[in-house]
Amino acid sequence: MHPRQAARLAALTLVAISLYAQQPPASTQASSSAPAQPPTITVNAQLVNLPVIVRDKKGALVQNLTQSDFALTVDGRPQTIRYFDKDNNLPLTLGLLVDTSGSVRSALEDERTASEAFLDEMMKGQMMTAAAGGATPDQAFLIQFAHETDLLQDLTPSRPKLRAALNQVGVEDRNQDQSNNNGGYGRHHGGFHGGGTTLYDAIFLASNQLMQKQHGRKALVLLTDGEDRGSMETLQSSIAAAQRAETVVYAIYFKGEQHPYGGHGGGYGGHGGYPGGGRPGGENHVDGKKILAQITGETGGRMFEVSGKQTFDAIYTQIAEELRSQYRLGYTPDATTATEGFHRVDLATKDRKLLVQTRDGYYGGQ
Repeated sequence: MHPRQAARLAALTLVAISLYAQQPPASTQASSSAPAQPPTITVNAQLVNLPVIVRDKKGALVQNLTQSDFALTVDGRPQTIRYFDKDNNLPLTLGLLVDTSGSVRSALEDERTASEAFLDEMMKGQMMTAAAGGATPDQAFLIQFAHETDLLQDLTPSRPKLRAALNQVGVEDRNQDQSNNNGGYGRHHGGFHGGGTTLYDAIFLASNQLMQKQHGRKALVLLTDGEDRGSMETLQSSIAAAQRAETVVYAIYFKGEQHPYGGHGGGYGGHGGYPGGGRPGGENHVDGKKILAQITGETGGRMFEVSGKQTFDAIYTQIAEELRSQYRLGYTPDATTATEGFHRVDLATKDRKLLVQTRDGYYGGQ
């Protein structure tokens, strides 16, 4: 036999031996023909987190409760609380969403000043802790919204960057290129150009694109009159996005100037229809205050109204107190409470005189 043919035959023989060696033994092959085991349900691997605030009837925060003080039901069925702690040491992710539409522009300067003080207070000391190898630093981002939703500053622990972004709130002739700050999210245009207030789009994008990937404590603070004109998202889809991201929404409501065409602008709005951007048929008014109460109530936050006594500074102080006083409860859904769709949560304390503030449900099947 020619030497080259002999070499080729030897190589083929080695390949055949190798392939044979990789085959499972006969007993293994026989067992693989047995009926497959039913799939294992792994829903218990997903912990549903509930940020919780408790107050007494006078409104004072209650911070000395234990796990045994709470009773949890989901879809009307009692559940076991698997995790309980105070949230103080967990990293905080904050999003400020500022309405810059024409109806509220007179409040922008007060918003800037109060927002800067709030961010400084919530994030002070975090950068030094992280630099020393400690906990993950708190982060914040800033979005402004009017006829479009605009990310002025992506997630950052840097207070100087956040201050610089706050100085840009309401500035119309900003550089269109946001590549250094927006992390690729850019601007999101609603369905009504030349005017409008894309409140629902701002909540949806902040929750879905920024908050969803974060861990720990998460909160959005809205500064707005609660009116939406032109969003592509609806009220319900924006609330659902916040709930899926386990994000608490707070709102600072201040009554804006009334539009000559009546509240939300009649027949204008995004494809979602009312309440995603105005009532059909040109009806006059949607109560922005009630809209904000619904958003905050369903996500576990609160709505505050600016007044002579309740200034932006005073309201921010109360929000900061709540964010420092959260309990964190968690439970693992069973097969029934992990199915796709919305599951309603009811949480109460055994002392019925106490008032519990938390989100009203979660979405399963993720």
